[in-house]
Amino acid sequence: MTDLDLSCLSGFEFRKMNGTGNDFIMIDNSRGELNQEILRALTVRLCPRGTGVGADGLIALKKAGAGQSACGPLDFAWDFFNADGSLAEMCGNGARCAARFAHDLKLAGKSMVFATLAGAVRAWLEEGNIVRIGLPLPSGFYYGLELKAGGKVFSLMGANTGVPHTVTEVTDLAGADVSNWGRALRRHEHFAPAGANVNFALLSGGQVLIRTYERGVEGETLACGTGAVAAALTMARRHGLSSPVSVRVKSGEILKVYFTDKGSEFDQVFLEGKAAYVYSGRLDRELLL
Repeated sequence: MTDLDLSCLSGFEFRKMNGTGNDFIMIDNSRGELNQEILRALTVRLCPRGTGVGADGLIALKKAGAGQSACGPLDFAWDFFNADGSLAEMCGNGARCAARFAHDLKLAGKSMVFATLAGAVRAWLEEGNIVRIGLPLPSGFYYGLELKAGGKVFSLMGANTGVPHTVTEVTDLAGADVSNWGRALRRHEHFAPAGANVNFALLSGGQVLIRTYERGVEGETLACGTGAVAAALTMARRHGLSSPVSVRVKSGEILKVYFTDKGSEFDQVFLEGKAAYVYSGRLDRELLL
């Protein structure tokens, strides 16, 4: 990646948001001032914890022009970057934060449609900072896949819920070696070249508890929206769970996954949870040099 001079962005405003523990740097790019090369470089500079703002990714909202989708006219679009600067097709918790941010920027009303690399996403703002999104229909379900990684054999199920996810059911979630097992599975040749996000799931008290290793972040995160959906749907099929499924993520917060089970596939898949502001700030020149 080109070593760009970012010092001209000194004083540029941003907001920090989190969706049930997934945290993001939010940027208003509705005037189109920042191209993807600049945004990628900015992401790599800002997302490291300790030396930067600290976040799982960066989201820049932009105008969608006269775009249309099967869901209706597009209100806006986004550029979503993982912490390592890679573009991501979709992020459930990021989408919920983007919806609230777009409403507050007056780019959209309380009901909206916006463009992602995974397709158009519908979103609705509800009371108490709750945001519900409708996800592109999940695809590529599999069950009973056995892979050896990190010196251990895993029984896996999974799906593409906007991005590829694999899920392994465990009996001891707290003791799961998410960092090492997740890293080994994420880069397994079976999932090449794109790789997969890795979820460790446990059914307890009617809830699905998960911990997630996210590609692009290359580590465990406090929450993952598309991972919650993948875990909810695969665990629902395996254990006969009905909609909605409550998913408790590592942050301790709850995401709800709604769906219609049509037997051979799932339809009408929605993800619901809180999207909260953390703080507002301005970029300092010293960070950008």
